[in-house]
Amino acid sequence: MFHKTIIYSLGIWSLINCSTRNKSEIDHKVPATAEVKANTSMKDKQIIYFNEGENRFLKDYQMNVTFKGISEDSRCPKDVNCIWAGAAVAQVEVMGTATRPMTLSLATTDNKGRNYSTSAEFNGYTITLAEVNPYPTAAEGSKALNGKYRIGIMISKAGESSTRK
Repeated sequence: MFHKTIIYSLGIWSLINCSTRNKSEIDHKVPATAEVKANTSMKDKQIIYFNEGENRFLKDYQMNVTFKGISEDSRCPKDVNCIWAGAAVAQVEVMGTATRPMTLSLATTDNKGRNYSTSAEFNGYTITLAEVNPYPTAAEGSKALNGKYRIGIMISKAGESSTRK
């Protein structure tokens, strides 16, 4: 009788553990294509995240946004002393409901000499690159990160200041 109680208890514990794990996995998954509700007010400006290759229609802005990839990542790896901090340049394709697609090159830093800009205007909105992750490490370098990048962008009406939370 005692061994049946132990087996029954282990079975229940396993089911509870599986259920908890599945819920946490579902909460952290990012859909490949989804409609995102974004708030346009300045106070509630939020960062919208994209995985490399991800495409979404942003209903509030009436535009389709696709993160094509990183064309350059010269950021100084972690734990390395560099003369220049470097920059990452993301290729973001945007298309309005009544416009043709346009590819924007958004960089992590503004540098006019290298033609880098953190933001660009499209269809009456300013699109700003807020984050590029993961950060390269000395061991792997940026080549190992191809296909694993995730960016965060902010969208505001053109002419509004681009302050962050």
